Amino acid sequence: MIRVLLADDQALVRGGFRLILDGAEDITVVGEAADGAEAVELCSELSPDVALLDVRMPGTDGLEAAKAILAQPAAPKVLMLTTFQVDDYVYEALRSGASGYLLKDVDPPELVTAVRSVHSGDMPLAPAITRQLVDTFVGRNHRPTPDPRLATLTAREREILTAVAQGKSNAEIADELVVSLSTVKTHVAAILNKLDLRDRIQAVILAYETGLVTAGAPRS
Repeated sequence: MIRVLLADDQALVRGGFRLILDGAEDITVVGEAADGAEAVELCSELSPDVALLDVRMPGTDGLEAAKAILAQPAAPKVLMLTTFQVDDYVYEALRSGASGYLLKDVDPPELVTAVRSVHSGDMPLAPAITRQLVDTFVGRNHRPTPDPRLATLTAREREILTAVAQGKSNAEIADELVVSLSTVKTHVAAILNKLDLRDRIQAVILAYETGLVTAGAPRS
């Protein structure tokens, strides 16, 4: 059972999300928070698997809450909720370790799928949206910053990291490199381990920030 914590200052939003998630046989909502501070406290008390955090909440906002939650031992995966597709707060949350973001008007089946996806370690947002975030924020007068961790990657791992950063799925990478899907997944896991990253989104951001991939570059 996937244990979920909801954090939003609007009771109607929390109630709607609870209704949707509790309707899934493998998901249960274990708690609700009306602000970021309460979300941090409840995550510590309830140990959820996934925390859904509204970006903009009074007092401690979603970004501050995400950082505090992700610093906890055995931290849950964090999904940010926002009204806007591209949001400075969301980008900072992703850099800090959040595993993805959802628009607050998400369709019910997509919400359930996203929770399952992030729980399993996948990226619960379309690659095109990730690319839009990176192009918008990394591309703002950005100068690449070298990262010595990239030197630990093999040539094949750098190739796969580049493909991931270009928004390609594991299946697309497998077809392009003529290898099995499981081989690609193994390489992605090794990349995350060597670079000390939580998930694919952090890998995408690092690839852009270090200049391995250039913001605005065409998807090959």
